[in-house]
Amino acid sequence: MPIINVKVSRPADPQLTRQIADTLLALTTRILRKRRDLTAITVDYVPPEHWVVGGRTLAEQGLSSFYFDIKVVDGTNTKDEKAAYIAACFAAFQELLGPLHEESYIHVHDVREQAYGYGGLTQEHRYIQQRLAAAG
Repeated sequence: MPIINVKVSRPADPQLTRQIADTLLALTTRILRKRRDLTAITVDYVPPEHWVVGGRTLAEQGLSSFYFDIKVVDGTNTKDEKAAYIAACFAAFQELLGPLHEESYIHVHDVREQAYGYGGLTQEHRYIQQRLAAAG
């Protein structure tokens, strides 16, 4: 955990997928302090002629764009950490994709621990189990 869903205005490219994944893993681990081994990333590609901003395609504008959302447990990151993460990710994508349309988005979802989990267990359940094990 977390899960990161990425959309990029490019034709599908396995090398770019690897670069995006490596970049997001590094930034998510360093800035948001998330475990690398529990971070999942999906990358979808949208042709620039199918991505429209302000009534014009990105192909017409000669720009790239991206969108990604990341889900983290509420309260595990500060406002400053999230702001630093958004700034660092935008800069990294600009390096990966070249000139970006300003309308490129990053959405950090703070989700409740009782409504989020993996492996069939909520994060709240994992927290309680850890506390019980530590006390016992």
